[in-house]
Amino acid sequence: MSGKRLPKIIAVPPGPKARMMLARNEALTSAASTPYHPLVVESGSGCIVVDVDGNEFLDFDSGSGVRNLGLNHPRVTQAVREQSERLLQNSSKDSLHDGVLALAERLFEITPGAFPKKVLFENSGAEAVDAAIKIARWHSRRPYVGGFVGGFHGQTLGAASLSACGLPAKRYFAPLLPGVFHVPYPHCYRCPFGQTHPDCDCLCLSLLDEALHKEVPPEEVAAIVFESVQTENGLAVPPPDYFKRLWKLVSEYDIILVDDEWRTGFGRTGRWFGIEHWRVEPDMVCVSNSLASGFPLSVVVAKHDLMDWEQGSHTTFTGGSPVGCSAAMATVTAIRDEKLMENAERCGRRLTRQLSEMMEAHRIIGDVRGLGLMVGVELVKDRSKRPAGDEAERTIRMCFRRGLILGISGESTIRMSPPLIVDEEQVDLALSMFEEAIASVERESLIVSS
Repeated sequence: MSGKRLPKIIAVPPGPKARMMLARNEALTSAASTPYHPLVVESGSGCIVVDVDGNEFLDFDSGSGVRNLGLNHPRVTQAVREQSERLLQNSSKDSLHDGVLALAERLFEITPGAFPKKVLFENSGAEAVDAAIKIARWHSRRPYVGGFVGGFHGQTLGAASLSACGLPAKRYFAPLLPGVFHVPYPHCYRCPFGQTHPDCDCLCLSLLDEALHKEVPPEEVAAIVFESVQTENGLAVPPPDYFKRLWKLVSEYDIILVDDEWRTGFGRTGRWFGIEHWRVEPDMVCVSNSLASGFPLSVVVAKHDLMDWEQGSHTTFTGGSPVGCSAAMATVTAIRDEKLMENAERCGRRLTRQLSEMMEAHRIIGDVRGLGLMVGVELVKDRSKRPAGDEAERTIRMCFRRGLILGISGESTIRMSPPLIVDEEQVDLALSMFEEAIASVERESLIVSS
């Protein structure tokens, strides 16, 4: 890896400056949004994140999916610089700028479906989901909206109502949005019914069909909202036939199918959007996080006839900002011109293959799953699949102290989702660091259990 920046730890993180700033943060800001890692970022480039103590980390979580192009990608920084000098602010409530039109046309080209579309601009993923709920209810005049157990869609009231992956997002906030119901998601490694695909014949899908006849009248259901991969539920990837069958089922009842691509979008899985792996064309797609490489911007792209609501029924003052739209256009251009989806497939295969080989050598690894550069490594206490949550946290913390940033998904799944610009050498380096940590945690677990 000659000439490339490598992880470099000069003060065991969090170092003295980081500890001081983390203490200030604890005193000054809400505990509800405390960062997962004790990391205070000062700068960075590509896959390298530099903290205030001068430590350099190899980023294998892309800022929870925000930094698909890594840090300070030159196309994005140039686009933002030029746009800032031309038009920095605009109130989308009062006036229009050409950036929203150019980005809308580009999004229509890459989102699934060859049908006519319209777009709504927002600021965050949760706002986009809330807007999608409103669009579906307005158009259909139906009250109910379905979601999936294990899904995550954000933490505003509507998005939190649809989410079902952890109690902190719901505890003490009731009553939440009325008319929301949940059904099981196809998490095959942890099937709640003890079934095995394909012998199960997608039992979880038949439970949705049953819910549409016993829990809610199907003619009163406006939409079903899903993630193509459940990113906060252990990176659960549905079986090959699931989404085709879901699409057919909801179509029978004229239910709007809403795909929330908040983390699986923009090349992460080796396609523009995760749902493309199943060749399904949802009625609406919500995109956020990596859309503008971290600038506040989200969109709902929907079939043209679904956005038939009247003027004033939904608006935003800052959605579709000039800088956000320019950053998004630069992000799309970079992914396409630099063939980053192809790189995500290539490096993702390398990552998955080596982790699968590692699983044979380490009994603590129960499963490896994912798509493209979104790979989950589930740790278990034994082959009976008991989740090893403490071991997963220790592994992540040990890697962090050594200069590798990883994420957590669900109870015991370690998430590896590096920027799409990652190369094979960086993949190999990260896996070497990860296996050292896994081996150490595995030895500690054996000593404790004996």
